[in-house]
Amino acid sequence: MQTQTSVRREPLNLRAGDLVEVLSQEEIFATLDENGEYESLQFMPEMLQYCGQRLRVYKSAHKTCDTLTRTGIRKMDNAVHLEGVRCDGGGHGGCQAACMVYWKTAWLRKVADGEPASTATAPEDARLLPLITLNARGPRFDDGAERYRCHATELLRSAPEVLPLLRFSQFVTDVRTGNATVGWTVRAVGAGMFNRFQGLSAKVLPKWARLRGGRHWGYLKGRAVGKTPDVRKGLEPGDLVRVLSAKEIEPTLNENLLNRGMGFDAEMARHCGRTARIARRIDHIVDENTGRMIHMKSPCLVLEGVICEGAFNASCPRAITPYWREAWLEKIEEGGSGATNPRIPAQRAAE
Repeated sequence: MQTQTSVRREPLNLRAGDLVEVLSQEEIFATLDENGEYESLQFMPEMLQYCGQRLRVYKSAHKTCDTLTRTGIRKMDNAVHLEGVRCDGGGHGGCQAACMVYWKTAWLRKVADGEPASTATAPEDARLLPLITLNARGPRFDDGAERYRCHATELLRSAPEVLPLLRFSQFVTDVRTGNATVGWTVRAVGAGMFNRFQGLSAKVLPKWARLRGGRHWGYLKGRAVGKTPDVRKGLEPGDLVRVLSAKEIEPTLNENLLNRGMGFDAEMARHCGRTARIARRIDHIVDENTGRMIHMKSPCLVLEGVICEGAFNASCPRAITPYWREAWLEKIEEGGSGATNPRIPAQRAAE
């Protein structure tokens, strides 16, 4: 492939709520290298549909949680998440993970509220779609299966630097960009410090001397004996459900807080007792570690408006949609006494 020389653009100092316009295909192509990337971040096929559209910044993506190697929070430069923009999986085999998309500010133009749209439209660049489609794939697996590349699988390259919890400048940026309030940030830092203490105590103290058994914030404890249960309740998209209490959920989890390989953590426990509708069922997603499409033997559910808010994870703005086992939910009949107070969408709780 002929080497593509990318055009460098000055970074934008964007805040949550800013109005931006996604650049044209031609302008975006000019920023990409031969790998279809800018600063090691792919421009994915799913992003193409937004060229020329105006959207608001959801949050600054100056940091992100590492779901690959579990190193904690990692630093990312010159990137944001846009409101309502999640990957639809169209360029990645129909992956249903619906991850928030990362946008380099080099692909955006800041516009003022009320500013009229430009009447001039740049021609579509016929080279962009083939480039980004090619680079959404890696070498096939030995069995011939597709190997996918996306923002999630390539996270360690686009965010190579680990952010220590005690680098407090990250939290200043959270507040300055409008990602989080001061109170929210203080709580996130406190939870992080507590978890670090618990981790250290588990290494140096006998079990009887550890605070709450050395468990992290949320104090969840898996209580399942032997194989974790496979519970099917016939729940469907559109059903109104209540998240069970932590006490009811713990017997479905093993000591690693897993139910047949799927985790339940303190971020999810924050939603215990709340109600929401089932948005969709998940049965196939791209494995972030390998790039292989995996088909779940036991499909899981996603709830409307329920996201990971980063409350106990250094205010991570990634807004991952948790996956729920049916064992953790109970259906509420419409008009019943349990459906009087459907919960506020989770993403608004951090505002």
